[in-house]
Amino acid sequence: MNISHLTLDSHTLFNPQRPSFSFLRCTSRNVVVCSSKSVAPPSLPPKLATAQSSDGRIGSLSQVSGVLGCQWGDEGKGKLVDILAQHFEVVARCQGGANAGHTIYNAEGKKFALHLVPSGILNEDTLCVIGNGVVVHLPGLFKEIDGLESSGVSCQGRILISDRAHLLFDFHQEVDGLREAELAKSFIGTTKRGIGPCYASKANRNGIRVSDLRHMDTFPQKLDLLLSDAASRFKDFKYGPEMLKEEVEKYKRYAERLEPFIADTVHVMNDAITQKKKILVEGGQATMLDIDFGTYPFVTSSSPSAGGICTGLGIAPRVVGDLIGVVKAYTTRVGSGPFPTEILGPGGDLLRFAGQEFGTTTGRPRRCGWLDVVALKYSCQINGFSSLNLTKLDVLSDLDEIKLGVSYKHADGTPVKSFPSDLRLLEQLEVEYETLPGWKSDISKIRKYSDLPKVAQQYVERIEELVGVPIHYIGVGPGRDALIFK
Repeated sequence: MNISHLTLDSHTLFNPQRPSFSFLRCTSRNVVVCSSKSVAPPSLPPKLATAQSSDGRIGSLSQVSGVLGCQWGDEGKGKLVDILAQHFEVVARCQGGANAGHTIYNAEGKKFALHLVPSGILNEDTLCVIGNGVVVHLPGLFKEIDGLESSGVSCQGRILISDRAHLLFDFHQEVDGLREAELAKSFIGTTKRGIGPCYASKANRNGIRVSDLRHMDTFPQKLDLLLSDAASRFKDFKYGPEMLKEEVEKYKRYAERLEPFIADTVHVMNDAITQKKKILVEGGQATMLDIDFGTYPFVTSSSPSAGGICTGLGIAPRVVGDLIGVVKAYTTRVGSGPFPTEILGPGGDLLRFAGQEFGTTTGRPRRCGWLDVVALKYSCQINGFSSLNLTKLDVLSDLDEIKLGVSYKHADGTPVKSFPSDLRLLEQLEVEYETLPGWKSDISKIRKYSDLPKVAQQYVERIEELVGVPIHYIGVGPGRDALIFK
């Protein structure tokens, strides 16, 4: 989406005390603004409009609940999981790997960047489970555990890793880079953490699982097969007997250290369900990166949508209850691929810096744009969310006007009725926008929904009306307490 003219006074972005604010202006041949008038707050059913206390809201969640991303990742799922985990006995990861980057803060405000360990780890009574659907890079996992332990967070006896989970090796990361280089201009924009090549090994049925570490007599042969396969595929991948010897010795040490963490997590999870323990599933990445439902091939290699919960943990669909979708008040994505509501130029830069939109895993700057309601409705349809968590509402606080991408149209004006699978169509379609007034005040200290400016409430309620799913949680800052329960 090209924006040919967009300006915003950067001095006002971080200065809520300043009385004057410049207006956001955009013109583009691919943008159609359908309204610049204020939109009246919708009339919601009483059940959706009634604010509940945090304990009541969280306490009403199902025995097995989940937190999943609605967009292209980086929505702030870790913070909600961290808050909810205080009310759940088990927090489980079901898919992805160290390409997930969840930034959370403890009660003292200390920042933790987690990649493999579930975000419930900061709550000392929570058991953290890494399920069979996750791909595990042991050097990274141990580094993460060591970092937590050095910060006073106990991990012993609190993390269980599925014996069925696949191991992600350093060579998978090297192959990831070689693959991206091979694609040249059509590169995916992966994190180069080896996630795709590891899932490819799994699908090719020559992958190595955590349980294989218990059989070091056959481990070298399996690893040799895996490394030889990579060498035959990529001429720049150098493999020889010394590499194999070094890797085997390294993994002998890893196997010894990992043993206390290994468990049959399918049994653990189903036993916990039988015992009526409360379980929270933490999704990595997001629905628009789902290998089936995302903007393929610019996607991840797993299923971050609702279906991945069952296949990644070995639990039955009937036990899964409330699913909370996490969505930013605007849209971001990292890497290549279609982005219909993207703001290019200074406007995107200002959102990026106001929201600190740089990847937790890679540090890469994220692409920024307006909230895409079409993609959000599609995500809600696939996952059946019972509620939403709207995050980073505070980032929009200094804008004079805010746009919602409410529908897509073909170049000839005919409507696009659903989120397209065709990438060419996604690049060529026009986005129809609604324009709402900004609230132009600092909301980061507000903790009650009724205390939000009326136009901020209007923005929240308009999203609810368009999507048809209630917003129960609203993020107004990075800290644990910066959350409004609606």
